[in-house]
Amino acid sequence: MNQQFRLERDSLGEVRVPAEALYGAQTQRAVENFPISGLRPWRAFIWSMATVKYAAARVNADLGLLDVDLAKAIQQAAQEVIDGKWDDQFVVDPFQAGAGTSQNMNTNEVIANRATQLMGGGLGEYRVHPNDHVNMAQSTNDTIPTAIRLGCLWRLDELLSVVEQLGKTLHAKALEFDGIVKSGRTHLQDAVPVRLGQEFTAYARAVEQDGERISRSAEGLRHLGIGGTATGSGLNAHPEYHARMVSELVSLTGLELYTSEDLFERMQSMADMADFSASIRTLAITLTRIANDFRLLSSGPATGLDEIRLPAVQPGSSIMPGKVNPVLAEMLNMAMFHVQGCDHTVAMAAQAGQLELNVMMPIIAHNLFEMMQVTNGSVRAFTEKCVAGLEANQEKAEGWLDKNAIVVTALNPLIGYAAGAALVKQALAKNVSIRELASEQAKAGDLLHVAEERPVSPEEVESALSDLGKLTNGGIFR
Repeated sequence: MNQQFRLERDSLGEVRVPAEALYGAQTQRAVENFPISGLRPWRAFIWSMATVKYAAARVNADLGLLDVDLAKAIQQAAQEVIDGKWDDQFVVDPFQAGAGTSQNMNTNEVIANRATQLMGGGLGEYRVHPNDHVNMAQSTNDTIPTAIRLGCLWRLDELLSVVEQLGKTLHAKALEFDGIVKSGRTHLQDAVPVRLGQEFTAYARAVEQDGERISRSAEGLRHLGIGGTATGSGLNAHPEYHARMVSELVSLTGLELYTSEDLFERMQSMADMADFSASIRTLAITLTRIANDFRLLSSGPATGLDEIRLPAVQPGSSIMPGKVNPVLAEMLNMAMFHVQGCDHTVAMAAQAGQLELNVMMPIIAHNLFEMMQVTNGSVRAFTEKCVAGLEANQEKAEGWLDKNAIVVTALNPLIGYAAGAALVKQALAKNVSIRELASEQAKAGDLLHVAEERPVSPEEVESALSDLGKLTNGGIFR
């Protein structure tokens, strides 16, 4: 045998495995069969699978089904995987055999080989067997969905913290910008005045609500199906195994977890994962909209809106000196487009289950963990490097408002809609402000009160238009 390899056997025959690899024959077959993307499992998936194996060893030993020494070796090996010591040994592409058998066996083999070493044996000797011992009372069909749930919950607090910090930072900017009255815009056309602070309060509240939505959807992930084994029947598992496993996983992870009333449903349905994914997609939709607004509001500066100034974090052009682009908003757009694509994959995969099993679980797992990773990183960067340092350009914002003919809306109670529309048309044609034109016509007696059929005085016009801030509902919503 070539010294770089060792020979192992599985049910299909001999397999050459890299000599120093902790994984074994079934993992190696997956490596050879699925050289698809070069991607590897996310840390959350490795952690959660090893956590399940650790818990199973302890529960099976407590039930008198697994030798105590074997169980201790499995637990020690699993703990090393949980701690990240052997991440490089998890080599199965997420585009793999259905259901995740290859991923499950990758975990079983790594833990079995490492446990064998801890017991004084050599790689491939399997004093601790990957199937009989590490996988005892388990199936791919209940370990993988359990691991998906655990992995998402493991990173949930991080995700919610990142979202919460963005909301707080947006709200701080809303308070800072509360005194700036600017032109509102609907259909990308001039509309009645708003405060810049009100715009940012709306952004903050939308993000906060998305965080609440994610938290609510995560509740569905807390009911585990571990112990259902192959189809939900619990074949080869002790009658107490399910409840004991959930209790053990609560103890190991500190997560709020519950037993399931129907283990068949826990394996058939990926609806909880799809629901959680959809809540992150909704956040991505919100963040895409906010990033788009930031790009519009900061456009120019000389030939755009230029109402906010984003931090200059890098040069914007290889040819145009001095150009600065809204790069953090652009990054957030790209990240959120990717997240929404991941969600679409989860949705398609979730509906692709048949009968007692959804075989698309590996790609559901990969995309959920990728969504969380990309969202955490992109939102954190956007918050810290863009939102926290952005500034308002009050002069430009208020300058646009001075030119906005739609402030004529404030005169509606005096002169009515039709006369107001006529004023707008004339103001635009003459390139004068509504205040100037309305005051001129009032002095000439050409503006009539819509209800009282009398001339509107210049003082009434000035009163209606003198404080545009009063049109904005008195400030931001607190």
